[in-house]
Amino acid sequence: MGEDNRTSVTEFLFLGLSQDPQTQVLLFFLFLLIYLLTVLGNLLIILLIHTDPRLHTPMYFFLRNLSFADLCFSTTTVPQVLIHFLVKRKTISFVGCSTQIVVLLLVGCTECALLAVMSYDRYVAVCKPLHYSSIMTHWVCVQMAAGSWASGAFVSLVDATFTLRLPYRGNNVINHFFCEPPALLKLASADTYSTEMAIFAMGVIILLAPVSLILISYWNIISTVIQMQSGEGRLKVFSTCGSHLIVVVLFYGSAIFAYMRPNSKIMNEKDKMISVFYSAVTPMLNPIIYSLRNKDVKGALRRITAK
Repeated sequence: MGEDNRTSVTEFLFLGLSQDPQTQVLLFFLFLLIYLLTVLGNLLIILLIHTDPRLHTPMYFFLRNLSFADLCFSTTTVPQVLIHFLVKRKTISFVGCSTQIVVLLLVGCTECALLAVMSYDRYVAVCKPLHYSSIMTHWVCVQMAAGSWASGAFVSLVDATFTLRLPYRGNNVINHFFCEPPALLKLASADTYSTEMAIFAMGVIILLAPVSLILISYWNIISTVIQMQSGEGRLKVFSTCGSHLIVVVLFYGSAIFAYMRPNSKIMNEKDKMISVFYSAVTPMLNPIIYSLRNKDVKGALRRITAK
């Protein structure tokens, strides 16, 4: 096999979500609205939890971490996508692409772990209410949150190292709208099998393990709720569990589809649309579903606006 003499890629060119100028303008306003709602919703949650002592509980401690992760996750991709909707040549430097991959994986994988931790917190609250305060102490919560960020950092380090160590020569056109391993691997000038296996193994740790824990937690919650005497209490828990499971299906489902199937050499439009779910839609939905529907948060919002 002869040596590949093509020069190493120093920048990548995105094809984006659409080539049609009118569609790009519509998408610009849609993504701008999504980003503004994401930033406002998550900043509001962080502010309310910080200022209201009644929200200084384990659940809201984890929610504050989730909102921070969502802010970082969305800000890593959406502002760049907005700029690219307005320009003809959609480029990113190799260093910029590498940074985007590292940060995106760090906060995205941390979010995977946090959602599992939050489901465990709800399981203890509903199924072991008398032991809740002794199990979910502040120190345990800090350790769980730190463990979530550490697992996110570990998976990010492994996935990014395996992806970025590959040679990228010649072809620099990414059929995507931001940098992430599945899209970048399609341009690699070497065999990607070991990288794909590493990403798959990390997916088992950070996607399949947390989603299994979430499903077990909610199964136990639902089993406990069915035995409740109060119809109103039952309805409240089912409503909460239902909305949480919608986010879980959207976030984990789209991430599992993108990261845990064999890597084809072609990135199609369906792949790009699925990436929109975990990169832009779920960070916007999380504050609405997890917090803003909640009576504690509504009360905190009323108290802060009444001042």
